[in-house]
Amino acid sequence: MSHFDTSDRTRLFYRDQGNGQPIVFVASWALDSRAWGPHMQYFNALGCRCIAIDRRGHGRSDDPGQGYHYDRLADDLAELLDHLNLREVTLVAHSMGTGECTRYLARHGSGRIARVVYIAPVAASYLDGSRDACSMDSATAELVLADIRRDLPKWLADNADGFFLPAETGTSLEIIRHTIDMVLDASLHALTECFRARFVDQRDELRAIDVPVLVVHGDRDVSEPVQQGRTLAALVSRSRYLEYAGAPHGLYHTHFEQIVADMLAFMRETPSAVCTGTSHRQAAA
Repeated sequence: MSHFDTSDRTRLFYRDQGNGQPIVFVASWALDSRAWGPHMQYFNALGCRCIAIDRRGHGRSDDPGQGYHYDRLADDLAELLDHLNLREVTLVAHSMGTGECTRYLARHGSGRIARVVYIAPVAASYLDGSRDACSMDSATAELVLADIRRDLPKWLADNADGFFLPAETGTSLEIIRHTIDMVLDASLHALTECFRARFVDQRDELRAIDVPVLVVHGDRDVSEPVQQGRTLAALVSRSRYLEYAGAPHGLYHTHFEQIVADMLAFMRETPSAVCTGTSHRQAAA
């Protein structure tokens, strides 16, 4: 576990575990590197080096009070990859993290990136007039932000069921509590500004992506509706789209075994595959 200093003098925390070709994980809005612990353990065992960053204002990173927009967040990611001199990276992102990675590719290119995995991605555009009908409009976003500012713990508790669908997925109360605590560790200012950061049009950026992209979305996602994943995959020329029946927004946890097996298959089928072990799914076959 380490820190590095960005070009705007913000100290960011990252976890760096294992050896081999790298997988870099970018968490969703409000979460941090802890969300990826099981995934990092899984791929470490297969001979991969796993890195996960705490976004500014989250986890153990500094809260500089500024820079909570896609350009700066993408630059933070670029500076981490430069700091570690990573090559042939598999870039894995959940929810808002997908928008950061799209902006990273637009600003910094794919020279360090072999492939990308987008899990429950944000919409290609949230701008009124160009957004998908299923995605959140600006007026609704401001109402949500008002609830978040007024009583974040209650808002998180009210939305936990939709995020994990615990009755159907078996998600434990302990995982729900851990996730809520992770969000409450973040700066409220960072949370509100990062929430607003998604309200951009990234359609042209997505069309320009020139590396293979795996898009995974659940058809019971109430945070980022499944239509968004379908639209995003259609915009990326080298995409592969997988839709999980019954999966909520928190499918990185609820459908862990399926996620890592599909990631591993994608990594093996695209250039410069990095892991040589056997997945749980294959071992059980």
